[in-house]
Amino acid sequence: MSAGLRRASRHQEEKDDEVPQWIPGLGQDKPKPRTLGTSFFGYVPDAFVEKTPYLPSEQSADALKKEAAVEPVKAAEQVADSLEQEIVPRDSIERNGQSAQNRLLIKGGRVVNDDMMQDADVYIEDGIIKQVGTNLHTPGGTRVIEAKGHLVMPGGIDTHTHMQMPFMGTQAIDDFYTGTRAALAGGTTMIMDFALPQRGESLIEAFHRWRTWADPKVCCDYAIHVGVTWWSDKVAQEMEELTNEQGVNSFKMFMAYKDTWQLNDEELLESFKRCKELGALAQVHAENGDVIKENSKKLLELGITGPEGHEMSRPEEVEAEATNRACVLANQVGCPLYICKITSKLAASALGQNLRRGTLVWGETIAAALGTDGSHYYNPCWQHAAGHIMSPPLRNDPQTPGFLMELLDVGDLQTTGTDNCTFSAAQKALGKDDFTKIPNGVNGVEDRMSVIWEKGVVSGKMDPCRFVAVTSTNAAKIFNIYPKKGRIAVGSDADIVVWNPHATRVISAKTHHQAVDFNIFEGMEVHGIAEFVVCHGRVVVEEGEVRAISGMGKYVPTPVFNPHVYGRLEERERANAPCKVERAPYEGPVAQLNGQGMQEGGIIPVQQETFYTRGAQVNDKSPKRPSVKVNNPPGGRSSGSFW
Repeated sequence: MSAGLRRASRHQEEKDDEVPQWIPGLGQDKPKPRTLGTSFFGYVPDAFVEKTPYLPSEQSADALKKEAAVEPVKAAEQVADSLEQEIVPRDSIERNGQSAQNRLLIKGGRVVNDDMMQDADVYIEDGIIKQVGTNLHTPGGTRVIEAKGHLVMPGGIDTHTHMQMPFMGTQAIDDFYTGTRAALAGGTTMIMDFALPQRGESLIEAFHRWRTWADPKVCCDYAIHVGVTWWSDKVAQEMEELTNEQGVNSFKMFMAYKDTWQLNDEELLESFKRCKELGALAQVHAENGDVIKENSKKLLELGITGPEGHEMSRPEEVEAEATNRACVLANQVGCPLYICKITSKLAASALGQNLRRGTLVWGETIAAALGTDGSHYYNPCWQHAAGHIMSPPLRNDPQTPGFLMELLDVGDLQTTGTDNCTFSAAQKALGKDDFTKIPNGVNGVEDRMSVIWEKGVVSGKMDPCRFVAVTSTNAAKIFNIYPKKGRIAVGSDADIVVWNPHATRVISAKTHHQAVDFNIFEGMEVHGIAEFVVCHGRVVVEEGEVRAISGMGKYVPTPVFNPHVYGRLEERERANAPCKVERAPYEGPVAQLNGQGMQEGGIIPVQQETFYTRGAQVNDKSPKRPSVKVNNPPGGRSSGSFW
């Protein structure tokens, strides 16, 4: 039986108050219209009957009827497949605004938000959640997803991706189509990518180039962070245009990648001040680029050219130092700060210490750091080791993933991304003789939700509400798109995951939906599967089958002066404002300086005194000099012996 026929069969088995699916050519009687007496529409005959059913052309209908007399099942499959094909093109979907595709009821599941769980049904219409509760009144013809025994959660938001990004002489192999399609397969319904200009390039031109790449391809919604990879008055002006006209509320600065994207401390301070003026959120890649460059040079001179050199050149303290320095600099100018992709215990601890000192800082970690570790850099297979290269690197400590997961649970870390920036084995081989030339980046956009569920919820480190917070809601709040995203509530976007917490799967590059030929989680068995994924109110993943449409996703503007980020700032600055000490003016003498900034007359001469000493001296053999006993030495007379 074809997939189309299975869907047709499911429609026929829906609840009694729905209109049965009628398939031409099967000898069925066309069902009579029904009414829904308890609806706000009242007792209007045919109120919910589908007005525009699929009708094949006369020629195709006649052919199907003839074939149905001999092979009814085959005819049914053809018609069902025709129905499926009819709804795939995006323009066709948009024209049929009243179709059952725009009305969906998720029934019998447990709704999970970041702050509560409840048994409730969710009714969706035209891409928006219209009702949440029990005993909902819904129009006939509404499609029903039975979610009993499942969790109904907000779609995931991946805060950190790099789709088709040009980097280190090549380009990421997963583009905005394959990357976002894979995201949907795993339960992520929105990504946040980065437009990164080269040094000296216009930020606005880079932003529009990324939009040109993304808009025709994205299968889910997306937003864009913009990189500040150099500094000038022009950059400051373009940041304002991006915030005011293009819906950008976050800018990323690099403390690493010396000679390409790295900013010095003075430039960081200027960019932080500009972010604060514009109401934007400053982000940083926190590693000390100067130390990394020096370490890499030493390692190469020692003949260490393989992937292990990448991790050796970027020890934890290099990440921790930069994390603390970024927090200090941002705090000095009162700029809210977001630390990207923390991978080490020391860096996470540095962020936590700054949080407890009152710094306005948020921390992100990534699926790779939660699901695996840096021991892979020392694997004897070069391709395997190189496949894990990313920056900051994974740490060669099996306790780090659990440590980071615990910090997510207690709130020292708030969000999870993936840094999804994938390169094939052939692309990674660009650095086969020099680890500094291996393109940095790993996969994760498809497996993030399952890995965090396995390592967080299944392990007992967090509950489902916290899972929703760190995979979706916190990101929506920090980037000012909440509650449009990140919540299941009336009025929110219908981006929803029906999560089967009991199902398992084994992660593998052979079965994943990404274009890359390697998976850093290869062989990991995970509990938790996105059985149904709803994006814009449409079912885009159904029991493992991805039905995503290129270009279906939309760009999501992120407004500035986010209350969640800036709401505390004004009161905090008022409370912590420096206060002048009122005192009487100084009326004593003031030294006079010459043109060189020195006191007139040079150095003040010290009063010459001769001290009387006892005992043998070094120059006892030389003629004795006259001496004077000082009764009142500088500092006053001693009242007695020192001993």
